[in-house]
Amino acid sequence: MACQATFVLSLVILLGGRRPVVDAVAVYSDADAAALYDRLNPWDGARHPSDAFYHDLVMAADAVLDVGCGTGGMLHQARASGHPGRLVGLEPDRAMLARARRRTDIEWVAGVAADAAWDREFDLATMVSHAFQCLVGDDELRASLTAIRAALRDGGRFAFETRHPRARAWVDWNPSNASDVVDVAGRRLRVSHHVEGVVGDVVTFTETTSDPDGTVLRVDRASLRFLDVPALGVVLARAGFAIEVQYGDWHRGPITDTSREIITIARRI
Repeated sequence: MACQATFVLSLVILLGGRRPVVDAVAVYSDADAAALYDRLNPWDGARHPSDAFYHDLVMAADAVLDVGCGTGGMLHQARASGHPGRLVGLEPDRAMLARARRRTDIEWVAGVAADAAWDREFDLATMVSHAFQCLVGDDELRASLTAIRAALRDGGRFAFETRHPRARAWVDWNPSNASDVVDVAGRRLRVSHHVEGVVGDVVTFTETTSDPDGTVLRVDRASLRFLDVPALGVVLARAGFAIEVQYGDWHRGPITDTSREIITIARRI
């Protein structure tokens, strides 16, 4: 799914080996949240350059592993566009995976990146919608990259993106930028965010889903890691990857001081 300004935390649910902490008294279920995410963020290469970028990579690969596939939009579109090969989606969130499984001609696997056990079965692995940032701890990041590398054939490629820390995207994650949305049941909702803290390269924040009158339905809490270009290079090299190319935008422009994205294609070595 293209990473929209709204529903930042729903993107966190997509992956990473961790799920956000959800308020125990919440009345807006995981299934509700997954359906709302699907409604607000349909995979559409014609509208979102990020989706088109990944679609081209997927269509050129014989076997694809989408790590943190969420509701499966990227793989759904690939199959609908005539992809003839193997497509596999890996996702820890059961509600998201239930929506992905509406299409049965794709392999769907429940689990996290670090626990993947494929051995040289894929030409391409992806982590879209900034899911890479959900790998917060060093051990989790190391184990996830090791498993992804193992899943790739020799020379296989790993494509993902992360928000450039210099852009400080989290500054906009505040209640003044709340969004009013309508879910699949026709309920009017307000989604707002609050950054609890920034420690090193990790940002911790909450997302609150409420009725327009302010009645809280659900509160989620999560953390994202913002690695810069040098740090990404180090962790990828240690995991056995060589960076093939990096871009600063979805039109394949270079990374600059004003880039909002670090888009990386790395190759297994």
